[in-house]
Amino acid sequence: MEKILVLDFGGQYNQLIARKVRSNSVYAEIVPYTGISVEEIKERRYSGIIMTGGPNSVYQDGSPRCDLSLLECGVPILGICYGAQLLAYLAGGAVNAKMESAEYGKTRIFTEKCALFQEMPEESICWMSHTDQVTDLPIGFRTIAKTDHCFHAAFCDEKRKLYGVQFHPEVNHTVYGEKILSNFLFHICGCSGDWLVKDYADLIISHYREELAGKKVLLGLSGGVDSSVAALLLNQAIGENLLCVFVDHGLLRKGEADFVEETFRRTFGLNLVRVNAQERFFKRLSGITDPERKRKIIGEEFIRVFEETAKHIGTLDALAQGTIYPDVIESGKGDSAVIKSHHNVGGLPENIGFKEIIEPLRDLFKDEVRIIGSKLGLPAELVWRQPFPGPGLAVRIIGEVTPEKVEIIQQADAVFREEVERSGFQILPDQFFAVLTDIKSVGVKGDARAYGYVVALRAVSTDDFMTAEWTKLPYEVLERASTRITNEIHGISRVVYDISSKPPATVEWE
Repeated sequence: MEKILVLDFGGQYNQLIARKVRSNSVYAEIVPYTGISVEEIKERRYSGIIMTGGPNSVYQDGSPRCDLSLLECGVPILGICYGAQLLAYLAGGAVNAKMESAEYGKTRIFTEKCALFQEMPEESICWMSHTDQVTDLPIGFRTIAKTDHCFHAAFCDEKRKLYGVQFHPEVNHTVYGEKILSNFLFHICGCSGDWLVKDYADLIISHYREELAGKKVLLGLSGGVDSSVAALLLNQAIGENLLCVFVDHGLLRKGEADFVEETFRRTFGLNLVRVNAQERFFKRLSGITDPERKRKIIGEEFIRVFEETAKHIGTLDALAQGTIYPDVIESGKGDSAVIKSHHNVGGLPENIGFKEIIEPLRDLFKDEVRIIGSKLGLPAELVWRQPFPGPGLAVRIIGEVTPEKVEIIQQADAVFREEVERSGFQILPDQFFAVLTDIKSVGVKGDARAYGYVVALRAVSTDDFMTAEWTKLPYEVLERASTRITNEIHGISRVVYDISSKPPATVEWE
């Protein structure tokens, strides 16, 4: 099977690169720069190598490096951002910090004809995120793209099939980014594109059928896409040895707890235990306002519930989770910076009481999880359910979480989702929800002064959840939602709409 090595130097978009490669029906695997030797790279017969971005400077002591011999192994290489700087540096070029020339965001780029930029206009828009840049090219390299502030925005040694781009072709903001990656895969690496993500499901099932043979596994099932797909994958792998526990922490959307139980116990016949733990979670969250503390408290409480449930069940060998890659990368992976911790990742206590943690979806993006879900027979209403955070409404309530606030946001969220879904909007947002802010505002209801919460509505469109654009919903939809929320729900005096994209914002508010 042809495959691409994504050599990880600690950037935020490393798995996004792999996901973009896979979307071209070419298998990609990520390996830390410390985790593989040049000899192993040769043995594994990679079709190409992509050197990722990272937060370091190549000229500093202790910065991530790979061996110079990598450039002579005969495998095509594409360096991105830090990876491009490292490629030039190893080959004998110069990289310097140019603070006055730093570029961040959408940038106009001018490209020259070459294999990497086939079927592209000479001028387009790319996404830059750098302070350092290549100032002198190594011998044998030539410049193939520039911007107003970066003369060597892309360069190559065509004879050795070595390419470097200072910008990020993997993000949607680079207009011809997918074309650039496609050119690298098919015109430079010679890939044929014979891998399909749905085949990955068979690999996962086969892997865990062998690894978990004879073992009993506990899985936290929330009813979201990720945990649902994880449950069905493991059910096919180990059958009755999988026990699904649904913890109702009181932080789900309106009517969701009963829906989850009905769907998975009766429709799919999973071995499911429902634990009603609302009072327990609200007690732990009392007085807590910091979002990271809320996440960690909820994550730890989940595990404690699992442990206590397990004691009543008998011997269990492993805990399974529906962790996907955006959870991992945003919680900090390798040299990556921590954006926020997720309860599936950063919130786990050190002693969780299980011998193993099983995360069958850890290397997948949301769209890939949905494809696998369809293959496994999940109905469309489950496969295409919008994402919901593990800590639930606790991170959609800014400040302290109380039962009263949960009831308010459940109702507001239900109204907003109902109005969006019934609007006839041609393409629904990939995620849309309401947030209860910690701000109160003066309003007027029935000729009397009212003082209630401000609710923020959020809707984003994306294909990978690493980047996202705010959705331009029709004004009439927002108007109906706002009118209903302020009229029907006690305690809300004002509604606002969030028009922030990711980056710089995240999808969730906390």
